[in-house]
Amino acid sequence: MTDESEPCVGPTETTARIRALLDGAGVVYRYVEHDPTRTSEESAAARGEVLEVGGKSIVLKVGDTFRICVLSAARQLNSNRVRRHFKESRARFASRDELLDLTGLVPGCVPPFGPPILTPPNCLDEAFLENDRIAFNAGSLTCSIVMPLAAYLDLARPEVFSFSRHTDA
Repeated sequence: MTDESEPCVGPTETTARIRALLDGAGVVYRYVEHDPTRTSEESAAARGEVLEVGGKSIVLKVGDTFRICVLSAARQLNSNRVRRHFKESRARFASRDELLDLTGLVPGCVPPFGPPILTPPNCLDEAFLENDRIAFNAGSLTCSIVMPLAAYLDLARPEVFSFSRHTDA
């Protein structure tokens, strides 16, 4: 894997699984290796993309189920909408340790894929459908993929509903 002091730097097993899935499906995508990025803004700049197409993956524990919630990096998560959608009384962010146990990844590395890439089911904020592509960190702080949104929807099969709000910029 990677050096403990710099987790998720360089291509990871998750990066390889995503690329194999895309290649196997014949998806045309752009793969970008860049310096480590810690924020959505840094990731967008490293990819040469606008912030809006960045797919921010947040792992939430909703009731007793962990879920990967994907939204535009230009928007904020409304966890109450997620909780209500799944008819649960509570929702919280996964801890760093839970995230590592569930995915083998650290914050900022989680791609917008549930099965067959990661175990937790995934959902996509419906505001993301305004985009024609999705850009994301592919299991690494230094590896990104930019791909057509239609291909992402076909392969990732996320549950789509509204769970974000505009950022207060």
